[in-house]
Amino acid sequence: MKKLTLIACCLLAMLSLHSCNDGPAKAEKLGWKLAIQSYTFHTFTFVEAVDKCNELGIKYMELFPGHNLGGSWGDAVFGPELDPSIQKEVKEYAGSRGVRIVSSGVYTARTAEQWESFFRMAHNMEMEYVTVEPEPEMWDLVEGLSNEYGIKVAVHNHPQPSSYWHPDSLLAAVGSRSKDIGSCADVGHWNREGLDHLDCLRELDGRLISFHIKDIVGEPDATGWRHDCIWGTGVLDLPAILQIMKDQGFKGYLAIEYEYNWDNSVPDIRQSIDNFNKMVDQL
Repeated sequence: MKKLTLIACCLLAMLSLHSCNDGPAKAEKLGWKLAIQSYTFHTFTFVEAVDKCNELGIKYMELFPGHNLGGSWGDAVFGPELDPSIQKEVKEYAGSRGVRIVSSGVYTARTAEQWESFFRMAHNMEMEYVTVEPEPEMWDLVEGLSNEYGIKVAVHNHPQPSSYWHPDSLLAAVGSRSKDIGSCADVGHWNREGLDHLDCLRELDGRLISFHIKDIVGEPDATGWRHDCIWGTGVLDLPAILQIMKDQGFKGYLAIEYEYNWDNSVPDIRQSIDNFNKMVDQL
């Protein structure tokens, strides 16, 4: 009897270990890839941000325009103004350390020349999509550049007065345009604006390009802001978000944009990733 009990305990332990390890494989099978929005580490250089990606096991990055590069580039700042040769150096540097720069944003511009420069940079660095907030009068140009360079366009929903804080306003702008144009869904901002983040995702079915994924606290701080927190400990229904993504057949990048504990966020992010994998495993 004792021997059978021991065998049973061992089997349960093996099953438990297997279950805990299923999340990453299941996410990959669903076509979901965790990335870092580099603004998460904006108090560090890009070079240091790459190191933090490695520390977390993250292989993809959305690099924000304005990130100080550091390293051999010194005080140079990332963006479309960089010489194309340096843009390629930045891409190759990240790649040599196992991190692929798949996007840049959040970006906006007021002139055609600036938009063209931004898309040329994205093409030069072999990005898959860009995260943007265009002025309404720029949409014909942005759609044309997306088609020309074969780069998807994900529109971010910053809080008001952003033009795209509500899914209705985004769909009014892009609903008749290419299916390669859609939402960079920041579920935290929707909730902060008093919207139901799950209803927002349902409304954008077929228009979800990427995510700025997060969880947020329920009570505001002294400034009125509800800050980010470890995934699964806040007010966002992350399991329901993941279920909607699965039901809609979403495939793409979930960029971690953790805007709290700026100088020591890696432990929080690591716990968030662990919680994410457990949630995926339960789908």
